[in-house]
Amino acid sequence: MMSGLGATAAVPGVRPARLRAGLDLVGLTPLMKVTTGSSEVAIGLIDGPVAASHPGLAAQAVKDIGPGRGVACGHVTSAACMHGTYVAGILIARRGSDAPAICPGCVLLARPIFLDAATGADDPRAGPEDLAQALTDCTEAGVRVVNVSAALARPSISDERGLTQALDHAARRDVIVVVAAGNQATLAGTALTRHPWVIPVVSYDERARPLDHSTIGRSVGRSGLGAPGAGITSLGAHGRPVTASGTSVAAPFVTGAVALLCGEFPDASGQEIKTALLAARTRRRTTVVPPLMDAWRAYQVLRATRSRRRSR
Repeated sequence: MMSGLGATAAVPGVRPARLRAGLDLVGLTPLMKVTTGSSEVAIGLIDGPVAASHPGLAAQAVKDIGPGRGVACGHVTSAACMHGTYVAGILIARRGSDAPAICPGCVLLARPIFLDAATGADDPRAGPEDLAQALTDCTEAGVRVVNVSAALARPSISDERGLTQALDHAARRDVIVVVAAGNQATLAGTALTRHPWVIPVVSYDERARPLDHSTIGRSVGRSGLGAPGAGITSLGAHGRPVTASGTSVAAPFVTGAVALLCGEFPDASGQEIKTALLAARTRRRTTVVPPLMDAWRAYQVLRATRSRRRSR
């Protein structure tokens, strides 16, 4: 799901122009000025192990859950560890680091699902049954939102039944699920992207153009969002920053926005948060390509709704 995973010599503390443009593009810049997130909001990260001791992360903000509890990065240069730490950096890196650092005040509950020996170089995959268990573990752990940057292996109907049940359970518990739409450059869908509770995410560049590699389709266009996914720099497990592209890159921008909104509006339901985000750009969904997220507009919508309620 992540392409172009390679080291770069970014200067610590200096945000690349592309990242600044990306944050502006999806309304995250003003929202990130309002808040760094709440420690009452837990984000579930279904990915590879996270290098929790990375100086760009607050170690106490990363906790392992589920059967993979305590799984460490056996090799910090492995694809699994690079992927998990990179995505964690987008979500909860310290502000002022090389990463987007959208929600550093939040807690990250890491549910490792990609291990060193089982992960491809650029396309981490997981079976439906493994993803279903990981989703259940995150839901039971009390997260408000889950980030899934994974390709779905063996997507047969029988194998997907358990995954659909896990997504139904997340919906009943009001846990928002954000998934990478995929990098297959096709019209397609899986149990992940077709589920009505899920927010699938496609990649856009800094000029507001959807990238050709994103997997699109009717369900993605109907209930998905676009986010920055071209040449984004985040934390590298080995210490040096990493630059990558793909829908795995784009998904945590939406997850981070959801987490910030949950912290600012703790009484808002998952459905309210989703509705505010999905309707922020357009109320009509008529194409297979979803619109760009507008996190600031969603914030304004939620704030106005609460003001009206208090005035009654």
